[in-house]
Amino acid sequence: MFAADTRFEGFTATDWERVLGLFRPRRAVAEERDPERPRGGIIAVHGDGRLRKLVHTTVGRLRLDDALPDWPIAPEELARRHRASWAAVLEMGALETIMERFGARARRGDDLTTQVLTFLALARDEVVAGRIQHWPARLAGVPVPSANMIRTTLDAVCPPGRSLLIGLFEDGELWTSLALRRAPSGLFDRVLGPDEVRREMGLLAGDWRRDFRHLSRAVEDEMGPLAFGCFAEASTFRALEVDPAPGAWTRAVAVRDVILSPVPIAMALPLGLDAGRAAFGIARSLAEQTGVWAALAPALSGFGSVARQVFFGDREPADVFGFDPLELLRRLLTRDR
Repeated sequence: MFAADTRFEGFTATDWERVLGLFRPRRAVAEERDPERPRGGIIAVHGDGRLRKLVHTTVGRLRLDDALPDWPIAPEELARRHRASWAAVLEMGALETIMERFGARARRGDDLTTQVLTFLALARDEVVAGRIQHWPARLAGVPVPSANMIRTTLDAVCPPGRSLLIGLFEDGELWTSLALRRAPSGLFDRVLGPDEVRREMGLLAGDWRRDFRHLSRAVEDEMGPLAFGCFAEASTFRALEVDPAPGAWTRAVAVRDVILSPVPIAMALPLGLDAGRAAFGIARSLAEQTGVWAALAPALSGFGSVARQVFFGDREPADVFGFDPLELLRRLLTRDR
């Protein structure tokens, strides 16, 4: 996915913290931070029917005597007893098996994506065999995608030579942004942060629904044409990441709490948009830029329904991409406790 010489530019320490914070697990329901909530994780290692090691990630090693009388103990129960937010139970030798098999399958020409997917598939094998147990199982039932599936998804969302952009605003200012450029080789070769483009955005109006265009222009000047842009207020974006309500993204886009510009037709369905509206919008934007909208409007009026049938038919996001990207994001980021 990333080239060996990928450049990371335009990030201050605060910018990095904000970007990484977007992908920190949290509860779906907004609430004040509870200082008494479970924190850290618990790791138990066992072998030959006996508990060998018990470690809490924030406290350190724990007494085995407290758990031995009740062993075996399910990961969820271990987490409850030791006030941890997650738990893993490992059979001795499971991690060594994963690494040995990974070494046997890895090839010199494998890129980072292939290596990560191989490792995840091997870890999933150990989970299925019962040698690794974990709680919570956020990705239960989600298959490990293939490298070809990843490439196909990227080709649909961001063809080589174009860029992806997420821009988030707060109090009328650019809160953070993340832009990735895909090289002709198909790998991302540049990652651009907000510090590089803030001064190029010019004077902002204080209304992010208008100011996002200045961000798009500044990023395109640095990275080339955009394939996909997503803009919103930071609080709105964070809430939508974990919102379990069906159609949450659809409603947000409909009332312009989230602006997608541009949006590739292949992303219209999983992002909750109608593919026909997306196709029509792209065509209208191009026609307006070239000054021929008035002439093309009648011909394009029926383009939307045709585009949906051509690109999607009756398929769902999982049929298009092999998985539902928004549901996968929600599962990864939703914290139950």
